[in-house]
Amino acid sequence: MKWNILYYQTESGECPVQEMIDSFAPREQAKVLAWLSQLQQHGPQLPRPYADILEDGIHELRVKITGDQVRVLYFFLYGDNIILSHGFVKRQSKVPKNEITRAKMVREACELRFPNPQLLKEFGHEII
Repeated sequence: MKWNILYYQTESGECPVQEMIDSFAPREQAKVLAWLSQLQQHGPQLPRPYADILEDGIHELRVKITGDQVRVLYFFLYGDNIILSHGFVKRQSKVPKNEITRAKMVREACELRFPNPQLLKEFGHEII
């Protein structure tokens, strides 16, 4: 099964994951996109070290880029859709609670803005 990967986009048009990826050098961008391709192929079965579940349905994609631990938080919505919430460079041993809370808020916003799977199609950009 191939999963649909969608970037979360705010109502004002900001796309946190795309902005983070765009800030990387081309080689680093390619690495993040390669990990996202693995996520698209394997969905919730993507194992460590690529991904891990954090709490309450929030997952992390784990990418090491030039010594930095980059994380992209995501969740599943309406069956085969993976919503990429946002990304950050992890500076602590654990993912900060505020990052998990932010992803949960994105999930709530998506559920309110897109109460059914058909509306979801107009919300984000497929990336792969």
